[in-house]
Amino acid sequence: FLTSCTTMAPPTAGEYHVTAHKPQDPSKVRVDVSLSKQNVYVMEGNRCLMAVATSVGVPKKPTPKGHFTIYSKIENKRSGSYGYRVQGDRVVPAEAGSNVPGRYVGYPMGYWCEFAPAYGFHQGFVHPYPRTHGCLRLKGEAAPKFFALVRIGTPVSIAETQPEDATLGPTVRRVDDSKAPDPNPRLMVTSAAFQKPEGPLLVE
Repeated sequence: FLTSCTTMAPPTAGEYHVTAHKPQDPSKVRVDVSLSKQNVYVMEGNRCLMAVATSVGVPKKPTPKGHFTIYSKIENKRSGSYGYRVQGDRVVPAEAGSNVPGRYVGYPMGYWCEFAPAYGFHQGFVHPYPRTHGCLRLKGEAAPKFFALVRIGTPVSIAETQPEDATLGPTVRRVDDSKAPDPNPRLMVTSAAFQKPEGPLLVE
């Protein structure tokens, strides 16, 4: 079971795929986050359901450590602080409440799973170094699969290290979006900003 999160074949360039296993008992699912390894392990007892890389908070805005539970899930969540102003055909980056004219549309934070006030797991770019304001970003299809694995009440443990670092850590595919181009603002203000994978999210 512990090796079930291993990538079976090397992906082709540009392709990102993760496997998420259906839990036998959803009430037994837990999430362990290793800040030092920047990994998220979704576990059911000793069984690995999914293990993926994540982006964690920068030192000035760190990801909180401790024991939490998932208490809010929103599939198409948008930021209330950072986003865009839509001015006719123009879309420009802007913070909420700024004096930039136009309609405010929050930055997409798809598959939001909140574990502390204003902190959650969500879809976004993943870097090989701390990059966020404290949230935990999951790349591409990892986010909707994580969303499908957890439920309200799922326990979350966030610590500098986790027991799974030694066994599962080496199998996690590293992600580096640091050189990815900025997303098209016109796309980011539409529903297409929320990436949805094809096919079933969870496998047996």
